[in-house]
This record gives sequence, C-alpha cells and structure tokens, in this order.
Amino acid sequence: MKDLLGLEQLSAEQIGYILDVARPMKSLFTRSIKKVPALRGRTVALLFFEASTRTRSSFELAAKRLSADTLSFTTSTSSVTKGESLLDTAKTFEAMKVDFIVVRHGASGAPELIAKAVKAHVINAGDGSHEHPTQGLLDIFTVLEKKRKIQGLKVVIVGDILHSRVARSNLWGLTKLGAHVTVCGPATLIPPGLPEIFGSGVSVSTDLAEAIEGADVINVLRLQRERQQGDYFPTVREYTELFGLTNERLRGAKPDCLVLHPGPMNRGLEISSEVADGPRSQILDQVTNGIAVRMAVLHLFSGPEGLPAVPPEEKQTTKSVQTTFKVLS
Repeated sequence: MKDLLGLEQLSAEQIGYILDVARPMKSLFTRSIKKVPALRGRTVALLFFEASTRTRSSFELAAKRLSADTLSFTTSTSSVTKGESLLDTAKTFEAMKVDFIVVRHGASGAPELIAKAVKAHVINAGDGSHEHPTQGLLDIFTVLEKKRKIQGLKVVIVGDILHSRVARSNLWGLTKLGAHVTVCGPATLIPPGLPEIFGSGVSVSTDLAEAIEGADVINVLRLQRERQQGDYFPTVREYTELFGLTNERLRGAKPDCLVLHPGPMNRGLEISSEVADGPRSQILDQVTNGIAVRMAVLHLFSGPEGLPAVPPEEKQTTKSVQTTFKVLS
C-alpha cells in the first residue's frame, strides 16, 4: 500500500502492525537524545490547506525525530493565492523529489486525488468530513495503552458526528478491532445509515445519559461550527445542557472510563474543564502518542511498496520491530 488515505482501506492486521511499531517509537521519548536516523536523506512535505496546531506540529516533529527533512506550506503565502491548482502545487513538490506529501484539505478526497497523480507517498492528515486516519490510530493506541485491549470495549463518540472526520476513522478502526461503538449527538448531527455502513458493532443514540451507561471510553468531539451550513440545534446553551460532558454525567460510565478529545477543545461547550483536566482525561497523552504513531506511519510507508498488505506474523512482527529498534539505536 503506497498511501495512507483512511482506515477504511486498512485491515485489522495492518492497523495492529502500525500500533506495534508505534510502541518502540514512543520509548524513544524517554531518551536524552530523541532523534534517530531512520529517514535520514528523506523529505516530508507538509501541505496544510487548513489551519492546524496539533496535527501539523506532530507530523513535523515525527519526521524530524526520524531525521527526515521537512518542507512546510501555508496557503496564505503560497502560489495558491495566485490561482495555482491543488494538483499543480502537489506536482511542484514532487518535482523537488520529496518522499512524502502529508496533506490536510477542506475537501473530502483531496489526498486521494493527489495520491493518484504523484509517486511520493501521500498521508492524509484530515480531509473534509471524510477521514483523519492518524488521529484514529493515535486514539486507538491511547486506549490500547490503558485498557490493554480493544475487543469488547464499549466506546461512545459524542458530538458533531456529521462533520467529523475523526469519528469516521475511529468508527472504521475500532469496529475492525472488535469494539462496540455508540455514536451520540443531536439527530441533526448524526448522518443516516451508520450501522449499515459500519456494521452491527455500531449503534446510535440521542440520549447522552443512556449512551454512556457502562462506557469504557468516551471520545468527545468538537462542535465544528465552521463546517455547519445551517441551524442544527436551537442554541449552544441547549447543546451544552444535553450533550456537554460533565463530571455529573460521567457517573453513569465505568469508574475507569477514559475520556478522549482530538482537540482543539471548546471548554464549557462540549466538555467541562473539570473533565478535561480530570483524572480520566487522556487528552495530553493523545498528543504525545500522536508523535509515536506518526513516526510509525512514516517509517512503515517509507519503503518502495509502502505498508505490506499482509503484515508479518506476530513473532516476525516482534523481530521486525526489534530489528527496527536496533537500527534506530
């Protein structure tokens, strides 16, 4: 597989392989020198057509910790302002012989369009309301780190499901690994047909108290008002009263329930500060894990064929990771 465009295209084994490789990558963070030579001589171009703090910084740091060179792109200071097309911009970077093009774009499908036109590996860093695969991977990695399993967990995704690329990547990844996912939010912000698309491992609720009863994990989504084309609920205050996550509402979940949020947060709107900063919050761990997961993705896709369709067996995977780690040491 040459490109990472979404978790829909990955098998459960490929997802597990990426997460296996992310673990030794994270162990590098405890070293005094956190930089290794795995991608020395390679170049990663960061094409972000939308604003981003976490994802852009995370990819840049991941590339630099693997010793890759990075090229940054911002729309406001690029030839896009002079009318250059998306593909011409991508081909310009390809002509500079970059090895990776990491793309964030407001239009769903933009990374796939680029991937078909260039030889460089294309990594989707979030496209419209389609997918955000590395966010999905780092969310799963964070849950796996704390719960030691995904199979059989009850995961609730609450908020603006309709406009969320994070929700879609989580749905693909979590259901393939055996979790049961309940999506919860106003009926107007839940797209129809989710159980038909993602299978019997997905259910839908518009009652937050009912949805989080017995939950192992709650992933709170930002209300993406910049993507909303109409009035999906009467007032923000009403949304917060019905779907904002507070400590009081968390009482219905399991005592060791994890709280995730992909950021940026709207404190006091979709999540209270007491929950965001509370003992169940994994929000800052998600940021840390994002670097390890993106290092693993860049490393695994750096070969001529990219990610293997059939990952090595478990013993071989361990050996492969140990070999990788040895090479990195």
